[in-house]
Amino acid sequence: MNQSIWPQSEETTELLAQARQGKDDAIDNLLERHRGSLRRMIQLRLDHKVQRRVDVSDVVQDVLVEANRRLSQYLDNPVMNFQLWLRQIAKDRIIDAHRRHRGSAKRSVDREQPMAAAANQDHSTIELAAQLRDPGLTPAAIATQKEIAVQVEKAVYRLKGNDREIILMRHYEQMSNVEAAEALGLAEPAASMRYLRALRRLRSILDDQLSDPSSPAKFDVDA
Repeated sequence: MNQSIWPQSEETTELLAQARQGKDDAIDNLLERHRGSLRRMIQLRLDHKVQRRVDVSDVVQDVLVEANRRLSQYLDNPVMNFQLWLRQIAKDRIIDAHRRHRGSAKRSVDREQPMAAAANQDHSTIELAAQLRDPGLTPAAIATQKEIAVQVEKAVYRLKGNDREIILMRHYEQMSNVEAAEALGLAEPAASMRYLRALRRLRSILDDQLSDPSSPAKFDVDA
């Protein structure tokens, strides 16, 4: 896999130590260096219909403001890795955005849309496609990496919530199984089994999808 989208933990640890010493610039640097990672994480999960109504940058800023407000409490009792703590705040904001906007978005926007991250078509999708593909899943019509990426992202989009979440963690955020397990509140073997099951379901969806390219993508945010 590629390197995680999250900043290196050594630098984060140093900035956290400086923040405990009351250095304001350390707090600013700590939060700012996670801005891009938060944006990627949020963009992957925020329903594309909601993204037409809510700017991802605004959600990121809300997360950083809330993190700054709660940082002293975290520094006194760091119950989890800093990036996982940030992710939890971000997930709460994503849920809030879906609750506020998705009902009206459903009425006004067509459901057949690619995954929110599809515009990027990054190496994560290509690597995932390479892991999923085999002769039985690769019709002659799928000839280019771009076409493969579109099909894989559509399949990811159709996964149920828990399955999609661990695929996003492992392939798009490039989290390790240890990190994913901690984020999900699971034992490592359980997280590993969930990942393997999600891959099997993703492969099955992709197989069906390639057999019937007109199959619509549906985003299940509540599963």
